[in-house]
Amino acid sequence: MKSLVVAPVLVGAYGVARIADGFDGSRGPGLAWTLGHLCFLAALVLFVQIFGRLRTMAGGGVTATAGYAAGLAGALALAAQFTIDIVVGFLSADHDAMGPRFDAVKAIPGVEPVVYTVVPLLFYVGMVVLVARLAAGRRVPWWSAVLVLAQAVLPLVSKDLIPLGAALLLLAFVPLLRLRPAEPAVLARSPF
Repeated sequence: MKSLVVAPVLVGAYGVARIADGFDGSRGPGLAWTLGHLCFLAALVLFVQIFGRLRTMAGGGVTATAGYAAGLAGALALAAQFTIDIVVGFLSADHDAMGPRFDAVKAIPGVEPVVYTVVPLLFYVGMVVLVARLAAGRRVPWWSAVLVLAQAVLPLVSKDLIPLGAALLLLAFVPLLRLRPAEPAVLARSPF
């Protein structure tokens, strides 16, 4: 499944564009800002497909379905966030002009937790749950789940680590490239 390769590469491209965008001392607006955000939006589309595929490979069930639902909710929140970022970038003449626009958006009741702080985290929670479910069922090695968790934590340390996280995610996804949908016998042995 090509999306297992392309999605992490697009996340890495976003991370590199984000670093390049900061070379002048500020981030956005501009070409690097827009291209980076478009790369991440494209990755999110692929991740929605990936999450559905991971749920199927895990054989469905409560845990896989919960992981899928969390991942989908997080992806939608991130898509809203990145779309807002792109629009604010287009509407702003320079970095200083972006601040008041972001403040106006975040002042709308509910936007902060739904689009920026709480719900986007579900994207990473869902991804970890789905790969951990596959690891618990011995469909992928344990280290795939550990690498997925590591790539989710790295941006919390520093957003400049996003390209490294994307590389870890790509490595974590390698065993998934050979997986087929789970068979009932495989699921019966799993405690989840």
